[in-house]
Amino acid sequence: MDQQYQPKQVEQIAQKYWETHNTFKTVEDPKREKFYCLSMFPYPSGNIHVGHVRCYMIGDVIARHQRMLGKNVLQPFGWDAFGLPAENAALKHNVPPAQWTKKNIAHMKFQLQQMGFGFDWSREIATCDPTYYRWEQWFFLQLYAKGLVYKKNSMVNWDPVDQTVLANEQVINGRGWRSDALVERKEIPQWFLKITAYADELLSSLDELPGWPEQVKTMQRNWIGRSLGLNIIFKVQDQEQTMSIYTTCPDTLLGVTFMAISYEHPLAVVAAKTQPELQDFINQCQQGSTAEADLATMEKLGMETGFKAINPLNGELIPIWIANYVLAEYGSGAIMAVPAHDTRDWEFAKKYNLPIKQVVTPADGSVIDVQQAAYTDKGILVNSGKYDNLDYHSAFNAILQDLQKLNAGEQQVHYRLRDWGVSRQRYWGTPIPIIYCSHCGTVPVPENDLPVVLPENVTITGSGSPLAKMPGFYKVNCPKCQQPAQRETDTFDTFIESSWYYARYACPDQNNSMLDERANYWTPVDQYIGGIEHAILHLLYSRFFHKAMRDLGLVKSNEPFTNLLTQGMVIKDGAKMSKSKGNTVDPQDLIERYGADTVRLFIMFTAPPELSLEWSDAGVEGASRFLKRLWSIVYQHINEGTEELTTAYFKHQFNSAQKDLRFKLHSTIQKVSDDVGRRFTFNTAIAANMELLNSLSTFKVQDQIDRQVRQEVLNSIILMLSPIIPHITHSLWLNLGNATAIIEQAWPKVDAHALTQDTINVVVQVNGKLRANITIDPDCTKETLEHAATQNDNIQKFIGGKTIKKIIIVPRKLVNIVVEE
Repeated sequence: MDQQYQPKQVEQIAQKYWETHNTFKTVEDPKREKFYCLSMFPYPSGNIHVGHVRCYMIGDVIARHQRMLGKNVLQPFGWDAFGLPAENAALKHNVPPAQWTKKNIAHMKFQLQQMGFGFDWSREIATCDPTYYRWEQWFFLQLYAKGLVYKKNSMVNWDPVDQTVLANEQVINGRGWRSDALVERKEIPQWFLKITAYADELLSSLDELPGWPEQVKTMQRNWIGRSLGLNIIFKVQDQEQTMSIYTTCPDTLLGVTFMAISYEHPLAVVAAKTQPELQDFINQCQQGSTAEADLATMEKLGMETGFKAINPLNGELIPIWIANYVLAEYGSGAIMAVPAHDTRDWEFAKKYNLPIKQVVTPADGSVIDVQQAAYTDKGILVNSGKYDNLDYHSAFNAILQDLQKLNAGEQQVHYRLRDWGVSRQRYWGTPIPIIYCSHCGTVPVPENDLPVVLPENVTITGSGSPLAKMPGFYKVNCPKCQQPAQRETDTFDTFIESSWYYARYACPDQNNSMLDERANYWTPVDQYIGGIEHAILHLLYSRFFHKAMRDLGLVKSNEPFTNLLTQGMVIKDGAKMSKSKGNTVDPQDLIERYGADTVRLFIMFTAPPELSLEWSDAGVEGASRFLKRLWSIVYQHINEGTEELTTAYFKHQFNSAQKDLRFKLHSTIQKVSDDVGRRFTFNTAIAANMELLNSLSTFKVQDQIDRQVRQEVLNSIILMLSPIIPHITHSLWLNLGNATAIIEQAWPKVDAHALTQDTINVVVQVNGKLRANITIDPDCTKETLEHAATQNDNIQKFIGGKTIKKIIIVPRKLVNIVVEE
């Protein structure tokens, strides 16, 4: 063993051992308890930074610990390889996206292997591989056959320069985020997956996920947004068309003072035909953001259409306005505006001097002024005629009954969730397996013609999808009539690929089906790790896919991920670490300077997983010093002679110092087992081992038993730290004289006998200040403990002649004597 710690050499030896022995290659074993640990796979951007590393570190520590508990552990890895960023990079560097992506994958894989992650690389997948996306094309066609896929015209944000649909978040001040072109609202045909068919189950089965953070479940519940309300029909004066309004607050129906419709509503289109100023306003609205966060804070703008709706309860005429805070895609694109009881309506009414009519008052009789602010709580009805003095529920039922008699309303369950639009007018994605025939209509690609392979040697021009300009791709014969037809040139939203990859890891070599029985062995994932930013869409889509796969007989479980851990961000210089901010730290530089284990130790020690980690160069230095110190202590012990821990050793009658150290050791094992296995507080687990090492450094070794105690402590520290710093512990373990590699060892067990103590040390305080330490029988009575504390000579100096008000006892730890000052 070298006297000095040489991280590069140590890490190469450990990684070579794992590679030679196929250590992390996993096979199914029905006789063993399985544990599937998975970190969300990355987009192959070219380089990993410590923000990525933290996510994979957490998963690696959990996986290695579960392996030490004797479980059959799967920890695979792959690449979320499709997407627009590859097209942007290809345009910038003038290379095909496939070439750029594959080069990045190779480099990032090398970086990850340098970190010593225990991934089963034999199961590696890349979503841009036809052997992968073939099966999502197949799955899409199964959903199509079941009526869970449809195509319809949908309003989208259209970038006229890039010739593609933009998400709301990609529209900045009315312009495309990349092209800076004025974005158009355009109606184009889009493919949709009917996720709303699973809305009820997606909501109710959240209760079956106790291993998920409540925050994430709440976010999903809100996104699904189940509500019980009324669908109310308003007639429009002098028009055949009616307005359908969904509301959860029918108790405020008599407080409606205007109707607000989206600029895409049919009535808005009709009104604009004869009012040029309305058309100008609609054009202005089309350039604004439709992101919900922006709608909540933007200035409320509107114009009156000239149409009037008729309140079905009292016949009152209500002016209809176009408002920029109402979207066509939510509900019917129209709302009944009650400014006295809705904040956005109140802001709009104030701006345009519209009436504000109070129809709800607080149930406790308190006075409110709706001219100063909207009152949005439930209460008692006022100014509502026959409904006055009814509470919310009574008014709901009474108004429902009256509307039903008028054929003007019905009770309805409503979901905020919308069907998932999966069409993208981009190149670098999975081709949608549909053919359009002028004779046969829409024709699914036959299964034996799958996959529809994406051409890879393609030049990106930045204007529209190359597929639409490639006759060799889109010109085909109809599978039914063999007449000339045209292939769909849209590709799938990349969320499709990430919605089922976890299941494909179970059987990536299966060429005859999407999944096989191995998926039922491994799924659901026992521990899933990833960022909170994926709490809604990715996790919701994955849950939908899993339930749909279950209904097709591909899996048996109801949910894809049993437990979920959402790790915090890595912060540097006060900002989230990201490539766009230019504040990333390349782990490769750190590995070259300190070694991978130093990086691993720093990341796991600095903060618990769910909290943000503040990057600190000084912290990295500190982690390096600890590893050097651990190496030095083991080196010293080896030079003095390693010891075999025989059965006789564990039956030995230890002296007081030996008992104290062994008590510290086994209480540490007890704590660390809980920290790592249940609480995931890896930082406190590391701190506990550091404290134990400090205790060992003050332990005086005088004979063979002392050396054996030290050997036991060092063995245990190295075992407990091995999931976190696997390279150095691999070396230290073998150098300590152990015959087999540490990766094959079990987690250390607590020796209950070592936790029994003849005496314990109890802290004694007077008015909260430490004044003495006493040694006493751990099983003594409360009275004996109080007597020993109060009669202690040093304590007597502080309580003599004073009145004791009370004595507070923390069993086996502390006595606090409270006296009058």
